Amino acid sequence: MPSTHISLHYHIVFSTKDRVPVIAPEWRDRLHGYLGGVVRSLDGVAEIVGGVNDHIHLQLGLRATHCLADVVRDIKAVSSRWVHEEIHLREFEWQEGYGAFTVSASQRGAMRDYIARQEEHHRRRTFQEEYRELLDRCGVEYEERYLW
Repeated sequence: MPSTHISLHYHIVFSTKDRVPVIAPEWRDRLHGYLGGVVRSLDGVAEIVGGVNDHIHLQLGLRATHCLADVVRDIKAVSSRWVHEEIHLREFEWQEGYGAFTVSASQRGAMRDYIARQEEHHRRRTFQEEYRELLDRCGVEYEERYLW
């Protein structure tokens, strides 16, 4: 085949350090926009960015040459620096790890809707409940003691 054709879409989830609820509504949209810009600067496609006061969800498309771990590392590092400099929250940190789940082409719209409704969703369930459900639904094995 003379050319490469791919459809690599990911749902990425990560929280603030210790899930501290520091992402305030006053600047949350700016952060989401900035995160999307970071993805674009890495030559990815930010399909949607959402979240609430203690965590972020991104649905993004990546190229075959991207290394997912490097992309997430860069997103977190650059956005953390932005929060320090623009929002002046010097103590702000992201958690060390993250969740990454593939999204099939047929489910991209449903996942975008899910991410867009994060505030509504978290009126009924915590981040911990949501994250465990994601892991279970995707068949990811985990030990509770290493999640938080």
